[in-house]
Parts: sequence; structure tokens; C-alpha cells
Amino acid sequence: MVAMHDKNAVTVEVIEADIADVPALGCQAYVNAANNELWMGAGVAGALKRAAGDAVEREAVEQGPIDVGDAVVTSAGQMPAPARAIIHAAAMGFTDRTQIYASRETVAAATRHVLQLCDEHALTSVAFPALGTGVGGLEIEDCAVAMVEAVHEHLATGSGIVRVVFVVRGSGLSGQSPRAEVFRSEIARVFEGS
Repeated sequence: MVAMHDKNAVTVEVIEADIADVPALGCQAYVNAANNELWMGAGVAGALKRAAGDAVEREAVEQGPIDVGDAVVTSAGQMPAPARAIIHAAAMGFTDRTQIYASRETVAAATRHVLQLCDEHALTSVAFPALGTGVGGLEIEDCAVAMVEAVHEHLATGSGIVRVVFVVRGSGLSGQSPRAEVFRSEIARVFEGS
């Protein structure tokens, strides 16, 4: 799916894959669904840590803790080219050992911060997971609305980003993932309706 902004074509798409599969995704930046303390546990963070190596977690933790809704950038560690960076986006977190669950607002803020960091570091392609939908507790529909609208708003203001990929896990035997369809529908609503 391609959206046009100021006569520049920007590809916004959904791919069913592993977030750490650089050959399948071909992006320069990979987004970690982080917590505000920036340690990398399971899920998306675990997959990226396995692909990039432990040094990336140390790079991230040295920059934290951060506010929920913020993001920091690290190297891509051992991930192959074209990967250049991992951006750790805190859509959820902890305060005084109490979990702060993800919301549309924290996911939108984290998405905006990722896109700003991409522009600041001349990263022209970025792969996003569905932020806040794991332990963050956010419904996939709310996540898709927050993320796609934030991407649309950022691209409309002018950006060096030419490709945005929303990465969802494949659905196995059933064919297409319902989670992927939620993102595809939201992209059609926001970009084709603008």
C-alpha cells in the first residue's frame, strides 16, 4: 500500500514476519516494544536481543529510565545490513514496581518519538511491531489507530522516511493474520481517506 505526501511516494505496509528478520524486512531501523527501564525481556525485545546481541541491551539501559511514551536509539549490534539501529520505544513501563499499561496516547507518543529519531539519524526505513499489545495490555485495534495516525501525521509534515513497515507475527495455517488485517484496514482508512 503506497501513500502520497507532497509528491513524494512513501510506502506504508504490513508484513507478517519476525521483527528481527532483516532479510525479510530490509529496513534500517527496527523498533523494540520496550518498557521505560529499557531492559530487554521476552517477545519483541527478546527477538531483537537474540539477533543484535547483549551489547544492545546495555546501550539501551545506559540511557534509561525514560518516560513512558519516549524512545531512545542504539546501534543494531550484530544485525546484518541494512539494519543500522534499534529504537527502543516505551509504550508501557513501571513506576514504583507498579505496571503502567499501554494506552492509545502512550503508543502514539512512542511512535512519534521513533519517527523523530529516524529523521534525526537519517534512517529512511523503519519496522514497527504492534506497540503495547503484549504485556502492555492494549487491544490491537487501539494500537493500530494510534500508530497509523501518528505515522500519517508525521509523514504529512515532511520527513526523510520513505518506508514504514508494520510487522505482525504470521498466522500459521489459517492464511492471513487477523492482526495484519486490522493494520491493513487502518492504513486504508487513514491514508486513502486523506
